[in-house]
Amino acid sequence: MAKTYENDFKVLIVELVKSGRPVKEVSKEYSLNDSMIRRWRREYEGKSGDFTKKKELSPEEIELKALRKELRDVTMERDILKKAVSIFSKSDK
Repeated sequence: MAKTYENDFKVLIVELVKSGRPVKEVSKEYSLNDSMIRRWRREYEGKSGDFTKKKELSPEEIELKALRKELRDVTMERDILKKAVSIFSKSDK
């Protein structure tokens, strides 16, 4: 099971790295993985310094997400119908 960290702890670690301390040093001191600290730093910068709020999507990104979901659903329906047609056409012979 993955260990979860509090938002305050994540902010503390990111602030330590941003203040100039090397990632390796911070990871050894707090027994964390280097890549996890780098990921937290990217998330921190992408979410304007707050891990709790989700990244705000632009209207275009929201529309794109909805269209991708619709395409996935329609593709699945098409595949199911193709299989059904092939099953029923075989039974007619």
